[in-house]
Amino acid sequence: MNTSECEAAILRVQAASFQSELDSALQEALHSRVVEMVRTVLEGALVEEVNADLAAWEGPRPRRSGYYPRITDTQYGRIADLRVPKLRWGNEQREWQILIRYEKGLRGWLDQVGYLYVLGLSLRDLQVALYAQLGTVLSPTAINRVTLAVQQQYEAARQAAIVQTPPVLIVDGVYVTIMYPTGEWVEDAAGHLRAVQRAEERVILAALAVWEDGSYQLLHFAVATTEEESTWKTFLQQLVERGLTPQTVRLVVSDGTKGLRAALKAVLPQAHLQRCITHKVRGMQRYLQYGGLTAPTSAQQQQRWHDIETDAYAIYDAEDSATARQRMAEFRAKWQTLEPKAVHNFQWGFTRTLEFYHFAPALWPRIRTTNLLERRFRTFRTRADEIGAFPNETSCLGLFFMIARYEHAKLDRPFMANTL
Repeated sequence: MNTSECEAAILRVQAASFQSELDSALQEALHSRVVEMVRTVLEGALVEEVNADLAAWEGPRPRRSGYYPRITDTQYGRIADLRVPKLRWGNEQREWQILIRYEKGLRGWLDQVGYLYVLGLSLRDLQVALYAQLGTVLSPTAINRVTLAVQQQYEAARQAAIVQTPPVLIVDGVYVTIMYPTGEWVEDAAGHLRAVQRAEERVILAALAVWEDGSYQLLHFAVATTEEESTWKTFLQQLVERGLTPQTVRLVVSDGTKGLRAALKAVLPQAHLQRCITHKVRGMQRYLQYGGLTAPTSAQQQQRWHDIETDAYAIYDAEDSATARQRMAEFRAKWQTLEPKAVHNFQWGFTRTLEFYHFAPALWPRIRTTNLLERRFRTFRTRADEIGAFPNETSCLGLFFMIARYEHAKLDRPFMANTL
């Protein structure tokens, strides 16, 4: 469906709606007045910005030299001929604060489009959603450029200096499929040469900072080939290069990924590794043997898992690590005979699940699991599954960035630590 066909389809839907002609006329009149008011405010603000710049200009000052028209999309509609003031000379050296050079959309409007995309709207859905605001159908290419505009923001966030090192880092990875060129070319039916691409599995490594007052913020994220020592070491070194103080990080929370312990020794030698208690407890389920039950039913299996899971989580409700160890001994005595494999798995590395006890009790719920990152991963996985394979790393990281920002916004928290 091309742009004109899309517009015709939208108009057919609008014509079949329950709104009366009077309602449509009123809506059109109000929309026109709102857009005109936005134009007046924007043009006045642009003039004030230029005048303020001229007042602070050092050396010979240029004079105003009329205006030039510009198409600008706002959250209230499209302004087809916004009057932008210009100077006799020096226009290229000026940096606009209200408008971004060469962009047709205001930053707030670009963010709105990005959020709609994150919430599940396809590019065609966005065409329909934005038609009511702009009064025209944007091409899929134009909308795609809008969604990719977030690239500049996430690159700035990933490269900004870290001015405050947190005592706790929560790290984890989420796997994705990304297309990469093979270096080969094929000729399509139209005779055009096209690069051959192959889908490859990658992982987005992410780090969430947690401070002693309980606040937490996304600190860094990057695409890696695997979760092994070398990739984790590179990821942690990127944090150090941005300003992270290695000696300040006291705890790193993880789901038990391989290679991380060795990477921590090399890059963050003062940090202890806290094993996520949720992953540790849930890891027992695949080792259940249902001892003492003859031909257990599904209900009996579910009840067995509920009972052993409840007892395991009760260990971490203890007021200190000594009490937690005592509860672990009681847990072992109760379940060893019935579920020896599950108990053995749970005991393996149990000490690393108690590192959170070295911090204030108020922090325990946040630093004993990787849940703060997993929540963002769940939303990202949903959108990634709909996409299938990302066309490149840029689109993959762009979507991850927007979803992470959306999740932070739901909790009314800062997004990237000390950067935005």
